[in-house]
Amino acid sequence: MIFFAANGAIAYVQDLSLSDCLSDENSEPTDKSRTEVSDRDSKVSALGLRRRRTNHPISERGVVSGSTKSHTSFTEELFDIGFKIWNSKCKVLITFAPFAIVLVAFGAFIIWNGGIVLGAKEAHVVSPHFAQLLYFGLVSATALLPWHFTPGRVSDLFHWCRKNKTFSSLAMLIALGLSFVAVHLFSIAHPYLLADNRHYTFYIWRKVIQARWMMKYILIPLYVYSWFSVINILGKSQPRVWVVSFVFSVALVLVPAPLVEFRYYTIPLVILVLNSPVIGNGKLLALGSAYAAVDLFTLAMFLFRPFHWGHEPGTQRFMW
Repeated sequence: MIFFAANGAIAYVQDLSLSDCLSDENSEPTDKSRTEVSDRDSKVSALGLRRRRTNHPISERGVVSGSTKSHTSFTEELFDIGFKIWNSKCKVLITFAPFAIVLVAFGAFIIWNGGIVLGAKEAHVVSPHFAQLLYFGLVSATALLPWHFTPGRVSDLFHWCRKNKTFSSLAMLIALGLSFVAVHLFSIAHPYLLADNRHYTFYIWRKVIQARWMMKYILIPLYVYSWFSVINILGKSQPRVWVVSFVFSVALVLVPAPLVEFRYYTIPLVILVLNSPVIGNGKLLALGSAYAAVDLFTLAMFLFRPFHWGHEPGTQRFMW
């Protein structure tokens, strides 16, 4: 909710600023400017060229956002957005007051309930599960395979790293170091993960991550590549502030959760899909077919492969 509210406020103040700029540009021109525009139009017409409209809101937005992304740093972008929000603080507060109401209600619920969890609170204690963030990066990149794991994508990232050699090398070293620390010190094996063999995460943990003592370290470069690819793709269509707020929000949701559950990844993954670039119909068809195959496999395992526990009566079924 904080992510949507923050980025909604950013988009809102940018629209306000854009509207003000367009209002100034669309004000009545002077006689001198009319003459200059008329002369320029005559020259363009004489060359047989069609004059492109530059006062359309969509084209103007593209020019503004494109130039901002290309020529400003993250701190400049952050300062610019903060300045715009401050100048329009009354309008922003009025427009986004419903978010504040929800936030206050959520805080009241936590106080009343004694925690964020409904049910077994002792089994869902807040934990520094930083490895969870790495799992999300790999799962998301795998779920969006045509975007992230293709020869063209690898080549694109390689060229980007060569173009920004110093920055990319430093970022890579920091990411690898932090990922190693997260895997080595903050990789939590929840009791439910180790005991409940109905969930596929039970088998992924045992057969992949814990297959050998060094397997979790071997996966670190894959985690880092996945996050680099995700951030790089988002950075092509979104401002830096948006990308940073997305990563921060994902961390805020996933890191405190000690249990590895794919359902925790649903909302961040949907946001990622909605903000990823459009791909070809062939790749979309292949991705849809893969999703359909996974769904059919899940249904078949759930319906036709039931099993029983010796210590508990009833039929058990496989699930995500």
